[in-house]
Amino acid sequence: MFSSRLRAAAWKAAAVVGYAVQYGCIAHCTLEYAADFIVCSGPSMEPTIHTQDILITEKFSVMLKTVDVGDVVIARSPTNPNIFICKRVAGMEGDKVCLNPGSFIKKYRWVPRGHVWLVGDNMANSSDSRVYGAVPYALLRSKVVFKVWPPGDSGSLRGPPQEMLQVLRTLKDTGGSGAR
Repeated sequence: MFSSRLRAAAWKAAAVVGYAVQYGCIAHCTLEYAADFIVCSGPSMEPTIHTQDILITEKFSVMLKTVDVGDVVIARSPTNPNIFICKRVAGMEGDKVCLNPGSFIKKYRWVPRGHVWLVGDNMANSSDSRVYGAVPYALLRSKVVFKVWPPGDSGSLRGPPQEMLQVLRTLKDTGGSGAR
């Protein structure tokens, strides 16, 4: 009698462990290959994203190479591969981007093949492609689709601020938008 109860308890424990492993595998695959939760820190994307905002990102756009100018992405930092950065795509390969949009004498650079140009929405307080150059597309991890936290500010991300629109418009005004 005691051994049958022990056997039944062992089977129940094994079933619970089995379900936990299955759900763990599903969660791992989802977070690794489909979507992810990201907690942001730093002022470079203000006012769109603030420190401690929690975002949901999806990885299919990066895998299918459908990321485009204006999208907010998460990428591995080109200067420190141990951290991730959150920036807005300001140029794709073949585009002509402005290095100093607020300046009277503009400097431009072409985005090389297989790279993207990333810029923070808070351009006065952002270390981005203007500092470290174009970022290889292979360093992109995911595209931001939704802000979860804080609850009062949750929803789809707002569009880029006015200063950023000037940078994004530079592509069209200067004959950018080359091969993609």
